[in-house]
Amino acid sequence: MAIVPAAAQTLAILRLLSGQAGPVQAAVVVRELGLPRSTVYHLLSTLVDSGFVTHLPEDRRYALGVAAYELGTGYTRQAPLQRLARVPLAELVDRTGHTAHLAVQHGREVVYVIEERAPGRPPLVTDVGVRLPAQLTASGRALLAALPPAQIRALFPDAAAFVLRTPVGPRSPRALRALLTEVRRRGWAVEDGEVSAGWASAASAVFDHSAHPVASVAVTFPSVSTPPPVRERMAAAVLRTADTLTRRIGGAVPARP
Repeated sequence: MAIVPAAAQTLAILRLLSGQAGPVQAAVVVRELGLPRSTVYHLLSTLVDSGFVTHLPEDRRYALGVAAYELGTGYTRQAPLQRLARVPLAELVDRTGHTAHLAVQHGREVVYVIEERAPGRPPLVTDVGVRLPAQLTASGRALLAALPPAQIRALFPDAAAFVLRTPVGPRSPRALRALLTEVRRRGWAVEDGEVSAGWASAASAVFDHSAHPVASVAVTFPSVSTPPPVRERMAAAVLRTADTLTRRIGGAVPARP
């Protein structure tokens, strides 16, 4: 399909503005995108008239407008991530024979937004809408491992930020850093008995176009009856499902070990 230059340039401007910490001058858009000055001003004017960009005349700068916010909230209302994830998660359940779920991060917690229960498997604590400490769950660890170190330090500055559900789990920033280093080395996250005694999980993150983690895919299985080779195969299936979902939302699949 042929690319429409004006449409591509308009989207590039919106993407650039959305990634800035504050309003920017038109000269920044010209420099960053390599577009002619006249083209940038023409497109910015059109975006201002349609409400997608706001012009701050006193500062001679531009920022995203109300229409861009409405577009974002429309995305949230339609829940496209959940819709796109439903089939891949069902296929993951078929491949592994265990319950799969999709979670998103909210501060120090993860919130479960989909649960695909495997036939004959008992209900788990990871029901839709449930919140759990991110550092205890495989889903949360997969997301945290993809965040910048500074963000991890802000979320977990000291031992007071850590809670436990069972006798096991990280209790300090140092212990969490060690866990996340292992997640990055391995390519997926695991937990065993830290959320519910007798149950373990494997998880992998889903990424957006900027390689930011937006969700995580996981499967949960009985600890005792699942030997290491089977866990490895399930983790590999989780990783493939997460990468499939990353591609479905137009995200960037990261390079892995």
